[in-house]
Amino acid sequence: MTTHRFIPTIFHNVIGSLPPALRIADGDTVVTETLDAAGHDKNGVKQASGPNPMNGPIFVEGAEPGDALKVEIVSMIPTRDTGFTRSVVAANVVDPEVVRELPPRDIAIWTIDREALTARLSEPVAGLENLILPLAPMIGCFGVAPSLGQAISTATSGEYGGNMDYRRFGPGTTVRFPVSAAGALFFLGDCHAVQGDGEIVGTGIETTFEVTVRLTVEKKAGLVWPRGETAEDIFTIGNARPLDQALQHATSEMLTWLASDYGLDRTAASHLLGQVVRYDVGNVFDPAYTMACRVAKKWLVRR
Repeated sequence: MTTHRFIPTIFHNVIGSLPPALRIADGDTVVTETLDAAGHDKNGVKQASGPNPMNGPIFVEGAEPGDALKVEIVSMIPTRDTGFTRSVVAANVVDPEVVRELPPRDIAIWTIDREALTARLSEPVAGLENLILPLAPMIGCFGVAPSLGQAISTATSGEYGGNMDYRRFGPGTTVRFPVSAAGALFFLGDCHAVQGDGEIVGTGIETTFEVTVRLTVEKKAGLVWPRGETAEDIFTIGNARPLDQALQHATSEMLTWLASDYGLDRTAASHLLGQVVRYDVGNVFDPAYTMACRVAKKWLVRR
């Protein structure tokens, strides 16, 4: 297996069937540096426009429609000492009458301590003078080319992945995307140092990272929606609006997974999910919302 150091020269604001920037073999590892969501590099120089400029696409030899691309997030190393967020929650996450009371959604700068692996507001507001957050790196936007030759904005998400902003997409997580184009055409970017559930201010702490991923083809996998796995859990992702439709997609994909890999029919899977499922909110700011349907591995036995 080969490790590639990928230095992009072109960035994309869509995920789609574009000419490959890199071709790799099945199982190879890629190390690359990302821009922040507004297009600034590790030195603060603007290299691309927003939203969420992506590195890629990466063509993985052997990937064909119907397969899955397994993405192992090996490591994420912060490469800048600052990040930014919006300062106020988005209007769509509060009651309409509260919107009138919200202050302007200004940019707030955060200081990142790359040795201590913490972040704090550069100019703390009243009540948060001592707020220091541990870094929890995550990839906000990544995925593979959608079906039918589409190119879809990095502002949103779908079956192919995209701008999901789910905080468990960090080091140690393995994600599987349904392949719809030859070579899969994998994109990644929009990395966050910290983010709460929902990305309710419209950002995480947006900054730059060196990201290492291992990309492997799994033949005839039968996925419809992305699937993920950590040491403790498995989870499925649904992307849609309204939020209940995203939940339906995620739950349907989990029922399929529990049947194919764990031998649970609809009744058995329903009993299990009814009592142990956990639903996590990914993105509730962008055009498509994200829900994760999560089950602890301690309840599961592979068949």
